[in-house]
Amino acid sequence: MSSLFDRIGGQVAVDTAVEIFYRKVLSDDRINGFFDGVDMEQQVNKQKGFLTMAFGGPNNYTSKDMRDGHKHLVARGLNDSHVDAVIELLGNTLQELEVATEDIQSVADIANSVRDDILNR
Repeated sequence: MSSLFDRIGGQVAVDTAVEIFYRKVLSDDRINGFFDGVDMEQQVNKQKGFLTMAFGGPNNYTSKDMRDGHKHLVARGLNDSHVDAVIELLGNTLQELEVATEDIQSVADIANSVRDDILNR
């Protein structure tokens, strides 16, 4: 069976999804405040690398682990509702790109598998 990375369309699809996803994030008042002062070009590139790896593509991800990468956001109030919003926006993005429903669920499952690390629990 092919990897999730291949099923959703490989690197081009991941890159496109991340670009669309962050446009949604930055226009969503539930979570956009967490990105104030963030270098979005760097953030987009980190996310492309992370999702490529998480979806079974080449692993070129070299950034901090989930706990260290989000600890400062937890201190600013990051909680389950924010993680839910991110998963929702990512799912909406993948729907727009006509990714299969079962693959969108797999993406949500991957995101939920790191929820406790993101929230430092």
